[in-house]
Amino acid sequence: MERKKIAFFCWESMYSDRVGGLANATTYLAQELAKNNEVHFFTRGDCDFSFNGVHYHTVRPDGGNIIEYCRNMSLALVNRFKEFDLIPFDILHFHDWHVTEALHLLQDRNTIFTYHSTEYGRNGNEHGCWAEYHEICGKEWYAGLIARQVTTVSNVLREEVMHLYQVPDWKIQVFPNGVIPEQFDVDLDQGSIKAEMGIHPYAPTILYIGRMAVQKGPDLLLDALPRVKEEYWGMQVIMAGDGGMRPWLTQVAHDRGLPVRFPGYISDAEYVRLLNAADLVVIPSRNEPFGIVLPEAWSAGRPVVACDVGGLHENIESYRDGIKVPVSADCIADGICQALEDTNRLSKFGRTGRSKVYRQFRWEGIAKNLDGMYGAACC
Repeated sequence: MERKKIAFFCWESMYSDRVGGLANATTYLAQELAKNNEVHFFTRGDCDFSFNGVHYHTVRPDGGNIIEYCRNMSLALVNRFKEFDLIPFDILHFHDWHVTEALHLLQDRNTIFTYHSTEYGRNGNEHGCWAEYHEICGKEWYAGLIARQVTTVSNVLREEVMHLYQVPDWKIQVFPNGVIPEQFDVDLDQGSIKAEMGIHPYAPTILYIGRMAVQKGPDLLLDALPRVKEEYWGMQVIMAGDGGMRPWLTQVAHDRGLPVRFPGYISDAEYVRLLNAADLVVIPSRNEPFGIVLPEAWSAGRPVVACDVGGLHENIESYRDGIKVPVSADCIADGICQALEDTNRLSKFGRTGRSKVYRQFRWEGIAKNLDGMYGAACC
């Protein structure tokens, strides 16, 4: 395939300012594309650098609120882009609404816009500021309108974008997120990790990892735990991650006498340790465009109970590689209890999921398919 010059625009990366899963998705995708192309990544940060074949160009914006901040960031990113456009870029790929102003200024080029989620999906009716909510939705609509092509990370998100923003079906293609399974598929002794945390080796241990936000449903998991505790003596729960709901969740768990630990934001290395300590990973999301925790858990051979939404709905085959349940605390409790009652079936779920990751969710294959779309866009 002919070598192309590609520009990524994203407000985060793994090696500069990192906020959430968007950083991992865009960084790993850029690194894979860089094996056959020249890739420049325009993002926030304090210095330019090159790593794993990708050239990072950074800006340090400011602003009185998130809208102003992202507008200033976009303008600065476009200025940096022009420094490296003397030999013109073939493809300009914009990720999420934060860089919509940059897309606007460069819309006459071969542009691609990726929805990794939508503001409606992230916040729904729980948004704190109506004006900010509607302005972000407006930017998402406008990005889908002016981009030459659009991608989403799941078919469910594709349908959501078509419904919310009237993006025509012919304009949207689906490219799922991926993982590097070897990062999670490591030889760690589960009992030893549990012992280091003061957990009995045979105690059923449940892991939640994600933002403490309504979208991710940590409150649903907390409401499900009293019943699980009744049925499974010694149950232990780790709810890792940070967010606005964390203080309230911590207090509720304490008031109910639930055996839940809240380690807060954790490093990648600690995440791998916790995955390998867990007997079960629970993903109680109310909305999940893709659900990167799913292939990460599978990569570690861990079974999953998840709400039947978004990418989780598409990718889990219930009672083959996990258990899907409706979005409710009672149903989550049912799923957890069903999973924990048969340890042999639980292990099989994890093994089947791991095989699926190696077949479907490696970045190599995803980048190859995306590179093919790039090639068509350049013609």
